[in-house]
Amino acid sequence: MPNTLDTLTIEAFQPRVGNLFRIRLSPDSAIEAELIEARALGDPGSPPAGKIARREPFALSFRTTQKGALPQRIYQVEHDEMGSYEIFLVPIGPDGTGMVYEAVFT
Repeated sequence: MPNTLDTLTIEAFQPRVGNLFRIRLSPDSAIEAELIEARALGDPGSPPAGKIARREPFALSFRTTQKGALPQRIYQVEHDEMGSYEIFLVPIGPDGTGMVYEAVFT
């Protein structure tokens, strides 16, 4: 069962830049993807009175060695220490080494 995304923050990913993750294509198939960047996207703003503070928006960039792009959609993304999360990935394009995908968290 995948974990929830609610508790993920940029701080959970920054020390894992350079780590390999797995993008599950089907129950029996996955490809490796290197986390190449974890970057902040800006200030979440002040929460309304009585509301819990929101996490800082951030984006993750993953690189695979595949030449062709996977379609943008929700994939199960797995990491040996962090577990498994359903994450919406968007292909950004090739970077000379492989195909880059982005996930944005608000």
